Amino acid sequence: MNHISTWRMYLLRALYLLIAVGLGLTVWPDVLHQDTPWTMSRGIILCMLSAFSLLCALGIRYPLQMLPVLLWEVLWKTMWLVLVALPAWLSGQVSPAIAEQAFGVGMVILVYAAVPWDYVYRHYVKKAGDHWRGAPSASQSTKLNSAHERRPA
Repeated sequence: MNHISTWRMYLLRALYLLIAVGLGLTVWPDVLHQDTPWTMSRGIILCMLSAFSLLCALGIRYPLQMLPVLLWEVLWKTMWLVLVALPAWLSGQVSPAIAEQAFGVGMVILVYAAVPWDYVYRHYVKKAGDHWRGAPSASQSTKLNSAHERRPA
């Protein structure tokens, strides 16, 4: 039920590596060699992107455990394309800044291609959530696990 093909795991790792290296080359020089104080928005962007690059580096080792990081990437980029770029394009008011960003943000297609969506569905939609109060006792955990194992896939 949890099997992800080897090629899909390598594809995920390659995507995490691409993101980590790409951000490492473009963002980390600014982070490590800050010549002047950043504006608030520039500081937020650089800190978020550098944190994202570190999480993607961790994703090379743990590709499935770090999937929520890629899901966040899919969500924000898709939302930006639908809520910012598409209305600008439909109204004929695409600024050079939006056009430039749209290409980079549009690379989210690579994330869509790499994510094992059946796994995401099984683990984030279909699977029962964690308990809300106190840890279940050992006997309750055994009952829950055996009931979950008997459930058809």
